Order: sequence, then C-alpha cells, then structure tokens
Amino acid sequence: MNETRYWHRRNFLRVGGLSYLGMSLPQYLRAAAAKEAAGVATAGKAQACILVWLSGGPPQMDTWDPKPNSNFKTISTNTAGIQISELFPRVAKLMDRLSIIRSMHTEENNHPEGTYYGMTGHRPNPTMRFPSFGSIIGKELGSRHDVPPYVVTPPQSYPHSYNAGFIGPQYDPLVVPDPNQEDFKIPDLTLPKSLTPELIETRQAFLRVVDKRIRDKEEFAEFSNMDAYQEQALRMILAPNVRKAFDLTLEPPKDREAYGRSRFGQSMLLARRLVEAGCRFVTAEGYEHSEWDTHFKNDEILRRDLAPKLDQALSVLVNDLDQRGLLKTTVVVVMGEFGRTPNINPEGGRDHWANCWSLLIGGGGIRGGCVVGSSDAAAGYVATRMVTQGDLFATIYKALGIDPAKIYHAPGGRPVYIANSIGDKRGTPVQELL
Repeated sequence: MNETRYWHRRNFLRVGGLSYLGMSLPQYLRAAAAKEAAGVATAGKAQACILVWLSGGPPQMDTWDPKPNSNFKTISTNTAGIQISELFPRVAKLMDRLSIIRSMHTEENNHPEGTYYGMTGHRPNPTMRFPSFGSIIGKELGSRHDVPPYVVTPPQSYPHSYNAGFIGPQYDPLVVPDPNQEDFKIPDLTLPKSLTPELIETRQAFLRVVDKRIRDKEEFAEFSNMDAYQEQALRMILAPNVRKAFDLTLEPPKDREAYGRSRFGQSMLLARRLVEAGCRFVTAEGYEHSEWDTHFKNDEILRRDLAPKLDQALSVLVNDLDQRGLLKTTVVVVMGEFGRTPNINPEGGRDHWANCWSLLIGGGGIRGGCVVGSSDAAAGYVATRMVTQGDLFATIYKALGIDPAKIYHAPGGRPVYIANSIGDKRGTPVQELL
C-alpha cells in the first residue's frame, strides 16, 4: 500500500496540520518517543517553565531598574531594598517571590536577530538553524499526560526563532491562535460532529483488520512505528485532560476577567492551565508584534497600554500558580529581546539597546527577593555581574534538572552548548538564584 494513501485515510486523527499549528502530531509524538539515552533529565525542583515574552523590548529604566533618566517614580516593594517603577504596583507586592537580573548583556540589536538570539543564545547563521531553549526543554523533559511539551500562544513573528532547528521538527512548538477570541479552540483537538469516540474506536478496529491483511502481503518497515504514533494521537484527541487544558470556557468568568480580557491576559491564563495539565514550556506572547518597541511616545504608551496589562496579568499569574501549589515547580521568566536606550529620542521614544537590560525570574526553586547585577547611573551599561543569555538558559536548565553543560552535536558533528553564551562559550548558572 502507498504510504501517502495510508496516512490520508487516517487524517481524521491528524493534530497539528492546520496553519495555526507549528508541528504535526507525528512530530509531537516523536518528541515523546525519541528520547536519547543521554537526554534524560535528572530530578529538579521545577517541572515546567512559562516565558512571558514582551515583544519589542521593554525599557529597563522604566520597569525593573528605575533610574533618574526615567520620568516615572520609583516605588518600594514588599522586599526591603528592592525598588521598581511606579507602573507596577501589583508586581511590587510579589518581589519576595520574584527576582530581578539588572545586568543582562546580549549581542543583537534588531528585532528579528534579537528574538532569535533571545530564544536560542546564538546569532543567526545562514548555514545553521539552532534550537530554541523551549525546544531543548521539550526534548529533555518529554511530555506529561499526553499534553504537548512545548506550546507558543499566540505567535507574532519570527517563527524560526521558536523552532527546534537542527535537533528536528518533532521538537517544534505547538502554536495556538489568539486565546482571547470568542470562538477560541484548537481545531485539530476538536472532533467533527459526525465522529464520536465510539465511532473512532470502531474505525480503528476495522483498520487494524485491514492492515493485518495488507501486512501479510507487504512488509513495510515503518508501519509499526506509525501505528504507535496513531494510537497516541487517538489518546490525545480523546483525552479529557488535553481538551480541557485548552478550553478557557471552563474557567469561571471572574477568573478570566482577573487576568484581563485581552490577548495577553488570556495567553497568561492559558499558560497556567497548560502547565497545570502537564505542559513543560509555554511561551505566552500575547502582546502584538513588537508592541514594546516604543520608538515613539514611550512614556504615554507604557502608562496607558503596556504596563497595566503586564502588572495585572503577571501578578494574577504568580498568585494563581502559588495558590495552586504550582509556583514551586514552575519557573516564570519575564523578558523581551533586549532593552531600550538610556536617552529619549526626539520623538519621545527609546530605541533598541542590548548592552544592558533587565528581566524578572522566579518560581521553580529560583530564589525570590534577589537582585543580580547592577547597571550604571543611566541603566545603559553593566556595572557589576554581567549575565548572558547562556547564563540565563543554564539557570533555567539547572532548575529543571537538565545538565546545563550538555552539548548537542549539529550536522557535521559540530558541538553546540545547549546553554550557549557569548563567543560560543558555555553559559553558567546564576548561583545567586539557586
């Protein structure tokens, strides 16, 4: 039997094939099945990670590293000695559970390259596609409870930045649409009305009989593996926990409102639901493409649009995870691809700046109430304790029980650190946070 026809007749089990989704179900299932012997992670305090992605690059001096060159006031937090911008009064009450890195230094200053660098730790290379750290975590930890190990919701741009590169498309993320849409659903996890679970089981039984007769006549080496993936596909489609994880209508209306009825707020809520169900890595990218790219009217846009949504949804997420007992096993990282310039430009905005910027991190065994590193008087350059993207990755990996010194081998045998730092050196965990 022709392989194409074999798959075509089973396409009612296809998950991930629509344009919304970044990987096919067979690819996802192979992510769970294709664990290398050396790739099994040791036990870590953390079981999952949520990356809150601030597309465009937030200004460090107007958020987590307030300086005199910011027009916003500084407020105290619930942790002595830590102050942040007045734009985040709710987050200020959580600083005992979150920490700040104020000395991030990266190498790319434009959005496409910066996003790729932020997700992979590598500068773009025309001859090599490097894996995102979400793909690496999905590969190393595998899936839980039939839930896809790596999900992006919803994607805005530069999709190659999120993908698995040379480790294989089976580790690409499941990409879902805007969860704030009234009719939000994952199409391929929804059975057609004409297909009931009972009918699917009947078809499966019939197909098994047919396939057995065919195999008596033809030997096809991959059939056994394909069957295993199809059986898993069936379990995934029919598994109540998977469908429920993506079904935001199951949330009480007041809880949905608490996160904010915006694409960002609902992305954060979906991220919580997914890690609760068993997802390993969720990128919550609910802001519009480069929405934090405040080249114009920086202060006005921050105060009116950007900061309120982040302050609301992030504070609810952290409290929600904590109340459900998930914060101790879920690393939360809040960052963009770089920071903003110390000076205000003639349009009242701030431009791209990778020399020094800030991020938030907490949960999953990461210490809260800490400040790592410092910047100069204008938050323009690192003053103490430079932290690189590779160091950040190494910290997250260690929290998850993944060896941060691990090396993958790219095509051609090139060794590549999974926590790649500046100069292709190995990143090291930020010990102050562990």
